Amino acid sequence: MERLLRNTLPTGRFENVSAATSRAMAAVRSKHAATTERRFRALLISSGLKGWTMHAEQVLGRPDFLFLARKLVIFVDGCFWHGCKKCGHVPLRNSKFWRTKIEQNHRRDRRIRRSLRRQGFRVVRVWEHELRHPQRRLFLVRLRKILLQV
Repeated sequence: MERLLRNTLPTGRFENVSAATSRAMAAVRSKHAATTERRFRALLISSGLKGWTMHAEQVLGRPDFLFLARKLVIFVDGCFWHGCKKCGHVPLRNSKFWRTKIEQNHRRDRRIRRSLRRQGFRVVRVWEHELRHPQRRLFLVRLRKILLQV
């Protein structure tokens, strides 16, 4: 855990966290998230959209999806981890830690977006909730329009 985040906790570590919560948080990974990336990948495949790769290490920020020929990067953001205004929240327990963590994620996301745009990439961020059933078709229409722009 980063020093800045650790310093937001009274004793420098999480306390009074249930075993179930601890297990759930330990299971979270930065890629191959079952409810976000897999859902988006399935949407791309079922829609016949091609020319993308996942987790391109050669591009800053290791975007979740890269359409290199179109110079388009797509980040699929979890509503909790990236502070979605619609459905994200700050937990009541250790709220200072979580607020700081989410703010750091916001700053990193902005820094990466600016840098990628300077390199000529178009940057799209997809919220986790946009991939749920009714919204995903709306996002697919948006994505097709973006891909047609050159």
